[in-house]
Amino acid sequence: MNKTVLIGRLTKDPEVRTTSSGTKTASFTLAVDRNFKNSDGEREADFIPIVTWRGAADLTEKYLTKGKQVAVSGRIQTRSYEDKDGNRRFVTEVVADELQFLSSASSQASKTDAAQKESKEEASVQGQFTVPLDGFEEIDASMPF
Repeated sequence: MNKTVLIGRLTKDPEVRTTSSGTKTASFTLAVDRNFKNSDGEREADFIPIVTWRGAADLTEKYLTKGKQVAVSGRIQTRSYEDKDGNRRFVTEVVADELQFLSSASSQASKTDAAQKESKEEASVQGQFTVPLDGFEEIDASMPF
């Protein structure tokens, strides 16, 4: 099984390209915090390259920018290519199958009305690339399950 799930923030705006066959792809680097502190008491992060294709690339281009937090589910892929100097280069990246847009770079408390409106628009995106609305519905605690 080859499955990975990551939550982190974009280190810069995504790079969007179209292949020679017309398929859209977007790539970005995700900064993922480690769950421990180093000897200086600081948290370190890993920087993971992410690739999206087709519809996911469209949504990446439309909604993701530097600093936005996103959950990515996908598979790890390794590949190699020859650079312009003839050297063989190896790349390890995550090919995203599923994205969930979690928040903007600013704190939730400081969201403006415009940002809230954008979140609701993002939530209306259908399929596996959805964004949760702010808050949760109350449930009836007397339900039998």
